Amino acid sequence: MPAESDNKPATSQGFGRQSRAALRVAGRRTGENRVVRALYRAGSVTLASVSHVLHSLWLEVTGFLFLVIAVIGSAATLREYHRYVAGTTTWGKVVLAAAFTLLFLYFGVNSFWRTQKKDRKG
Repeated sequence: MPAESDNKPATSQGFGRQSRAALRVAGRRTGENRVVRALYRAGSVTLASVSHVLHSLWLEVTGFLFLVIAVIGSAATLREYHRYVAGTTTWGKVVLAAAFTLLFLYFGVNSFWRTQKKDRKG
């Protein structure tokens, strides 16, 4: 009759050790295969290229949205300036609207500038 310790179920630690060993052997075997290495490199190059394009697209879309918000802010600045001239608002509201417009104009231009800089860099 076997001892109780011989019939112990595999623990998660033992299973983890076995799976790491199996992955290590499989990694060595696939590293020797030229087709697998070529597919891995092709996949990594494709992923890098796609991520570069998506990041550039993200910068351009956010830059466009910031510029649209800056145009809306410039309309608000003009409206507040006309109200200031009419005497119905304070100079602070005009300055606040102008600062908002300049801030989002900077964000928009900077986003497009970063896209161009990233594209030149490669």
